[in-house]
Amino acid sequence: MKYITTKNPGDASQLFIDEAQTPAVKADEVLIRVHAAGINRPDILQRQGLYPPPADASPILGLEVAGEIIACGENVTRWQVGDSVCALVNGGGYAEYAVAPAAQCLPIPEQFSYLEAAALPETFFTVWHNLFQRAQLTAGETLLVHGGTSGIGIAAIQLAQAFGATVIATAGSVEKCLAIEKSGATAINYREQDFVAVIKTITAGQGCNVILDMVGGDYIQRNFSAAAKDARIVNIAFLNGSKVTVDLMPLMLKRLVLTGSTLRAQSAALKARIATELEEQVWPLLRAQKIKPVIDSIFPFEQIAAAHLRMESSRHIGKIILAVNAFR
Repeated sequence: MKYITTKNPGDASQLFIDEAQTPAVKADEVLIRVHAAGINRPDILQRQGLYPPPADASPILGLEVAGEIIACGENVTRWQVGDSVCALVNGGGYAEYAVAPAAQCLPIPEQFSYLEAAALPETFFTVWHNLFQRAQLTAGETLLVHGGTSGIGIAAIQLAQAFGATVIATAGSVEKCLAIEKSGATAINYREQDFVAVIKTITAGQGCNVILDMVGGDYIQRNFSAAAKDARIVNIAFLNGSKVTVDLMPLMLKRLVLTGSTLRAQSAALKARIATELEEQVWPLLRAQKIKPVIDSIFPFEQIAAAHLRMESSRHIGKIILAVNAFR
């Protein structure tokens, strides 16, 4: 099979296509002919040598795929050869074939293309785990999302609104703020406005009940100021840095919960539970098209470097997708 790898850790110019043996399935896995794969920030970090895969994971880049099952392990009972699925993979997505734990596969919602389905797994697993399992977001609460036009940001906005929350989201351009407003959330242009001050005005001084932050840096302290009493703050990335000096007094006075997570290192059991909850509670919304991923751009397999540069530019609105076998 063809797959994408790097010559050395570094910039996007290090990416190239190579060939290797098609992976064999283990007892609880399926082999997927990959039609499309999602591009995610962890892929950039792994390419740079800053996010090594777990010892038991594929070293090939790529954490989510959509395609057709062509082989099943001996313990797999739900899936059959020929089934169309999208899957959270433990690496290996940037390839013509990828293995996935059967429990991390989900059916492709009706009317979804492979390209659209590839935008679902990593994003929705991440949002569901952090907003609904960890932060326990509930109807009637107010959510603040930093990075509101990223793939995760858009999914967070859509899911939070679908389950009855009010959403405020930050972004750094007029175009991105318009996209947020179009989704029904309130947008704050962080380059022109102090999000803490705006949130205090919007919430009549109460603050936000849940904050989803992928920025870090000085946002960590500012999130304390934007948070309501008993709020839950979840960090899922640190684009502006993870090493900061903060005053923790608001954490105590407001009874805040500050937590964080990465998805890749989570146990197989937890990922299976996330998949089950997504299929029960989110997949009906996708089938009814009450929510739908926003696709920023689609790149052919051979243009992987351009896809990574698009991600690194931060100009995208929504998901960046790699067409693997979809157009070949």
